[in-house]
Amino acid sequence: MPLSIRHTFQKTARQTAALCLLLLPVSAAQSAGVQVEPYKAVYASEWDLGFSLNGEAVRQLQRLDNGWQLSLDASAMVASLSESSKLRFSPEGVEPRSYSYQRKVLGKKTREALSFDWQNHQANSQITDDPWQLDVPTGALDKLSYQLQLRLDLINGREALEYKVADDGKLKTYRFVREGEEDITTELGTFKAVKLRRDRGTNSKRQTWIWFAPELNYQLVKLLQSEKDGKQYSLVLKELK
Repeated sequence: MPLSIRHTFQKTARQTAALCLLLLPVSAAQSAGVQVEPYKAVYASEWDLGFSLNGEAVRQLQRLDNGWQLSLDASAMVASLSESSKLRFSPEGVEPRSYSYQRKVLGKKTREALSFDWQNHQANSQITDDPWQLDVPTGALDKLSYQLQLRLDLINGREALEYKVADDGKLKTYRFVREGEEDITTELGTFKAVKLRRDRGTNSKRQTWIWFAPELNYQLVKLLQSEKDGKQYSLVLKELK
């Protein structure tokens, strides 16, 4: 098979596989009337550390024996990031059970781990040298699971995109504003995506943008994080199963 024809066939097959996800039979988990399916998404990642590094990130929603797990694992030479949230679905939406985060850049490590006690409505740090305990209301989330709730809220057409998140010993409000739609080009094709920006306040030098594609049932197709020092981290979708 000529190379050009084979490339076209492979690209078409990837696009078809991604879109067929929307036709899968309905299954177990349900939040606010929306069914969710396990998935695995692979992203091209780019790290700006004063020099550019390219790598790959894998984002997965998996069914466990006692619930679900949302995870993100990214690596690029001297940098890596691993983040996961074990959760379940309640009538109120996503309910996190535990959260872990580890980032390593040029040998410097950042680590965080939380457990949620919903009987007592508390979030507890599991890092022994940085203990803290926080009272959390029903509906509170962690720094990863809020993205799943955000996706479900977009599917449901909710206007207010605001979340209470247990973050570094504080209950913070993550608020997102819509900035219209943009065409995002990926290895699976070009998708019209809803562009959201996290509202951190007028004086914040950190910025986060997330793009979700309605055509893919509001899967995340791009993320861009800009830090205080101007360094950036980005993800762009390349595979979806």
